[in-house]
Amino acid sequence: MNPILGWALAALFVALAWQQYGWQGVLFAVSAVAFWLLLQFNRTMRAMRNAAQRPVGHVDSAVMLHARLRPGLTMLQVIALTGSLGRRLGEGEDDWAWADEGGSGVRLHFTRGKLARFELDRPAP
Repeated sequence: MNPILGWALAALFVALAWQQYGWQGVLFAVSAVAFWLLLQFNRTMRAMRNAAQRPVGHVDSAVMLHARLRPGLTMLQVIALTGSLGRRLGEGEDDWAWADEGGSGVRLHFTRGKLARFELDRPAP
């Protein structure tokens, strides 16, 4: 979700709560927004904790990962799919790679935090 849209919805929720229930509504709305933020933080930390337990840039099957990828995924969603942190390619670009034990690999390019393109590299037979 776009962060500007998310914060606008949170502000609208607080404003409607104020209009309907006064200060008790504001307390409830702020509590609900804080709870939502904690849930998102917990989701991020769980994905990073799971990824930290595996080798960097390793997946069980690069072909299966390639089949599950689609444009628009965030890095957090890709890390959840792979179960590991990617290996960064180059300095300037936002390119990352994952490989399996058979030598197949997947290269991903992110633009503005979203997966823009990806390609499968397979070893010659």
